[in-house]
Amino acid sequence: MEVTLLGTGDTTGTPTVGCDCDTCERARELGVERSRFSVHVRSTTGETLLLDASPDFRYQFLREDFDPPDAALISHVHFDHLDGLGNVYRLTRDMPLYAADETDPETGESVAQTVRRRYDYLDAVEVRPQSPFETFETCGLEVTLVPVDHPPLVCYGLLVEDPETGGRLALSGDTSFAIPGRSQEVLSDADLLLADGIVPAENCEYHPLGGRHEDDDGVPRTFGDKHMTIEGARQLGERLDATETRLVHLSHYIPAEQAFAEDMAVDGERFEL
Repeated sequence: MEVTLLGTGDTTGTPTVGCDCDTCERARELGVERSRFSVHVRSTTGETLLLDASPDFRYQFLREDFDPPDAALISHVHFDHLDGLGNVYRLTRDMPLYAADETDPETGESVAQTVRRRYDYLDAVEVRPQSPFETFETCGLEVTLVPVDHPPLVCYGLLVEDPETGGRLALSGDTSFAIPGRSQEVLSDADLLLADGIVPAENCEYHPLGGRHEDDDGVPRTFGDKHMTIEGARQLGERLDATETRLVHLSHYIPAEQAFAEDMAVDGERFEL
């Protein structure tokens, strides 16, 4: 399967609108960007699956010269992963959309129900609820949703496998370092892990909640309570024994001299698994 990173940034992206910080300026100098998160997967059948619908959907698909996806999956209902779904209006006639069926105590409805309610005008989108840990097939791929830790809402990581090539793509989802053990087992041994890492651990001093899930050296692996630190994301890759780990959901608060390290993804990267 071919994996294209459509969007590798956080909720504001890099460069951030109206920002002249060193990191945003460095991104402009390098000619790279990190738009809001989304991943495009093409299986050996030629069918395509969109993982999360970035608000930058239109721009991303035009940039990569992609046709509308054959199917999509939504990991959780934060706007930077969901609101691009409205862009499929009049672009497709029949698109299955997969999302978890577990009821979120915070909202009283599942991710699948929230998507259907918010996008009830999209008659071409057929929401297909899925249970975590139960593998389903779409677009010639095998997909498994797993719960992660992104309070206060439910959120899911996922494993995508191509039965023809044996390629394994794992996404941590938006999460703290406290991913449940059963979920870690599913995500282990991937050829490529896309791990949520928003800022370096040193930035935890600026968060009202500080940092959590410190390692043996006292380095926080969670920034606040919703996202991993850069250090946490890297350690997750080691723990899950991923062949390659790329950090995503990166913010512009990473110091410019660190922000474009080799394992930190930028938009448009492609992988064959």
